[in-house]
Amino acid sequence: MRMVDLITKKKEGEILTDEEIQFMIDGYVKAEIPDYQMSAMLMAICFKGMTDHEMAVMTGAMAHSGDMVDLSAIEGVKVDKHSTGGVGDKTTLVIAPIVAACGGKVAKMSGRGLGHTGGTIDKMEAIPGMKTSLPREEFFDIVNKIGLSVIGQSGNLAPADKKLYALRDVTATVGSIPLIASSIMSKKLAAGSDSILLDVKTGSGAFMKTLDDSILLASKMVAIGEHEGRKTVALITDMDIPLGKAIGNSLEVIEAVHTLQGNGPEDLTSVCLKLAANMLHLTGMGDVETCEQMAKEAITSGKALQKLIDMVEAQGGDSRVIKDTSAFAKAPLNYEVRSDREGYITHMNTEKCGIASVELGAGRATKESVIDYSAGIILEKKIGAYVKKGEVLATLYAADEKMFADAEKLLLEAYTISEEKSVIEPLIFARVSKEGIEKYS
Repeated sequence: MRMVDLITKKKEGEILTDEEIQFMIDGYVKAEIPDYQMSAMLMAICFKGMTDHEMAVMTGAMAHSGDMVDLSAIEGVKVDKHSTGGVGDKTTLVIAPIVAACGGKVAKMSGRGLGHTGGTIDKMEAIPGMKTSLPREEFFDIVNKIGLSVIGQSGNLAPADKKLYALRDVTATVGSIPLIASSIMSKKLAAGSDSILLDVKTGSGAFMKTLDDSILLASKMVAIGEHEGRKTVALITDMDIPLGKAIGNSLEVIEAVHTLQGNGPEDLTSVCLKLAANMLHLTGMGDVETCEQMAKEAITSGKALQKLIDMVEAQGGDSRVIKDTSAFAKAPLNYEVRSDREGYITHMNTEKCGIASVELGAGRATKESVIDYSAGIILEKKIGAYVKKGEVLATLYAADEKMFADAEKLLLEAYTISEEKSVIEPLIFARVSKEGIEKYS
């Protein structure tokens, strides 16, 4: 078998066999297939696409290219959640405790942020003493005892994806839906959970900018998960507006705690309840409506917040900042961004909001950047609000006043203010499962 023949085959729009796909992935991981040939194949896939079966086989080969986490030591049905990334997306810190409080098991491996999107592990490390790297046996033990643990990705998970992603990044092939789907799902399959909920973001702050593309990506990932024997569901959620009011690590943990106390922003609370309900549904606890009621009760009873406290303590964190969020370290400086005009806020460029938080030190411009956990933004006004000239749109937090100018400029550019009020889009656009696509109006 020769790689050049497989490139020709895909270039002409033909379907690769299971054996050919396995040969390609194995050969690339072992460095028997050079970058220039794999680059040609990636470009051919970009132009010609892949069938659902081809994608599933490639994803399986990528997942099995390294360690496959065996979660059988954890009792019960294990459910995972993956978000395609966004701004202000602190949902894991809310929904994992809810699911655990209702009897689910969440053994989750999360990532760090890069660019304008935040990472769950960075948020967790804003909690003093919090360990996000644990021996596998300790990780399993915590999940068995309290129902959840969230740690950083460790070991040799999906090395084929690491190599392929680095190559895609420099060959203009990142945006291919088959390649995105196989990249995400290879890591989820390797992580070992029985069921997977996908939170596919759509809009200006998301990787997928249009609803149609988001639904297509979700459909492909659901098909891959089901092909590999994992119950998989995707929700298409709005990222044309930051989720909640807080952007930045400590600020987002505080907002997650407030949400678990029943005092969170309406949009964040609503999305988290839907995500948690679908995770509980995947574990077999009832239909989605019943599971959503269970999720609400987990918040009102205080059981979900207690699960977060339990996890923080089990992973060495100082739970005093969860019990009293005023104990978090504060940024030494703050600055109010005021509207330069009057009218209704009709749009927000979420990506620019995220970049503004990076300018303040809350995110990484490069992998080597050092994060200021106390830095970030509190959005005082969002889409649908009426603002007067000079009214505060957002408050910025940073350690150096020199950071405020660029962040303010980005935020003012991010807001679109018009005379007429715009239609508010739904928070959740659609649900995708093996049964099909259910769109919400």
